[in-house]
Amino acid sequence: MTALAMTKALQDDRARRAKYRRARIRNFLFTVGPNRLSGGRLSKRHLGQDIVVREIEIFSPRWPRELDGMRIGHVSDFHLGELLPLERAMEIVRQLGELEPDLIACTGDVVDLHHHEAMPLLKAMAEAGAPMGAALVLGNHDELHCGDTLARHAERAGMIVLRNDAVEIHRNGTPFVLSGIDWAKSTPQCAKLVEKACGDESHLLLSHNPKAFSRASEIGVPLTLSGHTHGGQVALKAKPNTNLAIAHRQSAGLFEEGPSRLYVTTGIGAWFPLRVNCPAEIAMITMRSSDGASPADQIRTPGSFADQLDSLVSHDDDGRRRA
Repeated sequence: MTALAMTKALQDDRARRAKYRRARIRNFLFTVGPNRLSGGRLSKRHLGQDIVVREIEIFSPRWPRELDGMRIGHVSDFHLGELLPLERAMEIVRQLGELEPDLIACTGDVVDLHHHEAMPLLKAMAEAGAPMGAALVLGNHDELHCGDTLARHAERAGMIVLRNDAVEIHRNGTPFVLSGIDWAKSTPQCAKLVEKACGDESHLLLSHNPKAFSRASEIGVPLTLSGHTHGGQVALKAKPNTNLAIAHRQSAGLFEEGPSRLYVTTGIGAWFPLRVNCPAEIAMITMRSSDGASPADQIRTPGSFADQLDSLVSHDDDGRRRA
């Protein structure tokens, strides 16, 4: 290693350590501190809230007819740590496996601050029984401690780890191109990674940040799956366009741009132990090849969420919401 390269590596390491220290402070102020001041009541209430299973059909004219009916189990933002213990996360993955998806897609933030307990969860996703496997991209929290280490853990567990690249897998003999990008903060940064990862044949893009959809839709990727926003965690029913994910136009739900589709999940975990009108979810997506648009009642306008919540929640025959 040259002196210049060594200096750059040391600078990068110092920057990462400083970022991790800042994250620990934020974690104490907004996650650990409030929970402990409440005597643990906030986290108990948070853990007691149902995980919604959201069954969604997404129609795209660019989705191959040979892959019509493909089921994708989409999860994101576990934030394994203080607010989501490993046991609870494992229960959610078991529930996901029981839904029998063809492919499991995890769009990042598996952990909150460190990856010490991540291996059992990663292994559970890999072994949940999805015939096309379980795929992972990294989120910003995954990168805090050491994203490279978490990625290696996931690969050893048997997951497909996508880091600004693509892989071809098969469903009933039909090739399927799955792309994924690392965490990037801004729309231009996301666009550069999308261009690197996605070719003309990409069918599905996984990106922690939904801002990647801007470029993905321009190059015609049929479906992008994202997380990161948590749906704002708090959405106002009286003002459905208002939630706390103010930095994102596309904060939760299904969006269309030409023939391309984006689904942003509200995620599993939380950065603050509170969700209002914005439940955690497992998104079970059935893809349909269609020359028409998706049903109008499933399309979200940028920023709206609460008014569409009930239309996407799966119900049993007796009308009860499934969790």
